[in-house]
Amino acid sequence: MADAFGIPNTIPVGPLGIIALPGCEDLAKKIDDYLTSWRRERESEHKDTIAFYGYERDSYLVRANFTRFGSGEGKCLLNDTVRGYDIYIIVDCFNHGVTYEMFGHNIPYSPDDHFANLKRAISAIAGKARRISVIMPMLYEGRQHKRSRRESLDCAIALQEICLNMGVENIITFDAHDDRVQNAIPLKGFENVHPTYQMIKALTKNFNDLHIDKDHMMVISPDEGGMGRCIYYSSVLGLDLGMFYKRRDYSRVVNGRNPILEHQFLGDNVEGRDCLLIDDMISSGDSMIEVATKLKELRANRIFICTCFGLFCNGLEEFDKAYENGLIDGVFTTNLVYRSPELLARKWYFEVDMSKYCSLIIDTLNHDCSISKLLNPAERIAKRLAAYNEKQKKEQLSLY
Repeated sequence: MADAFGIPNTIPVGPLGIIALPGCEDLAKKIDDYLTSWRRERESEHKDTIAFYGYERDSYLVRANFTRFGSGEGKCLLNDTVRGYDIYIIVDCFNHGVTYEMFGHNIPYSPDDHFANLKRAISAIAGKARRISVIMPMLYEGRQHKRSRRESLDCAIALQEICLNMGVENIITFDAHDDRVQNAIPLKGFENVHPTYQMIKALTKNFNDLHIDKDHMMVISPDEGGMGRCIYYSSVLGLDLGMFYKRRDYSRVVNGRNPILEHQFLGDNVEGRDCLLIDDMISSGDSMIEVATKLKELRANRIFICTCFGLFCNGLEEFDKAYENGLIDGVFTTNLVYRSPELLARKWYFEVDMSKYCSLIIDTLNHDCSISKLLNPAERIAKRLAAYNEKQKKEQLSLY
């Protein structure tokens, strides 16, 4: 039997513990605040049942120190017990805002450094936890997921290392570049979560004049590889779908990739329509700006860029220019990866908070319950759109 929170009155897998790796402290604190608040209320309702004995704690964060020596070597020290715990380790492999001293130089953390810290945390647990799950929003080496030439398969090897050799039971990631990489660990849990509902919620919260229908809005995929997620957006929103085809120069390689020669649009007329430009990440952002430019040439109205991860590897200046020139009207990315203070201060940037969603996933898994409803947000999206449209109707009536 489930309680008011939707969680069955069952004994958790083990006492809950959350380990935040360097750079993930803020996200982990938000998650911890949600969990402590929910469980405090739940404990008061079930304080007489043995299933909730010892359930409430002031915090579920496990104190951990990640020390770096002057040579660049490091170690992890856990300051709280984890024996018998259900542990969730949160790691942002792309947080370049964390630095360390090495031979007198201030070095930003690379993805390899963060992954090494993840292994240090698992090593410090030393097999004492009941279960270990890793929340890795953007997969380490996730773009190196398949072999097209004589090259390494970094993501598959990394997953096998921590799951098959180090005892991790579950990987929870978001909007994986290609979730077929889970075939590397077929007997372990791998959840690929999409932030579709949270993205739509943030969009409707920050813009109150949207007309979400086929006549006024369209979903656009910047390339053929992102069609899967865009098909879902167009389906739940009831919108038409367009796609850009990347024509590449396969005779040469620049920065590890074949350079793009041209973006060619395939789809219905976009004239006068708002466009939702959907992708998994913004790396340099060059492709996004070029696609936005092409859409404006086709007389598109407003352009909103929605991606799970905003890396902005080449800085923010190009997006500043695009906003000033009217190419883009808003960029939405989640708080699952590092956002610089400069990015957070931009007028065109809107943050999509995923901390509550992560808390729900952790709370459900800790009780060994299914997260299927959390992974399928179609019903919640429909309710959100209905409420948004009803609010618009009331505002229009109030004008008369």
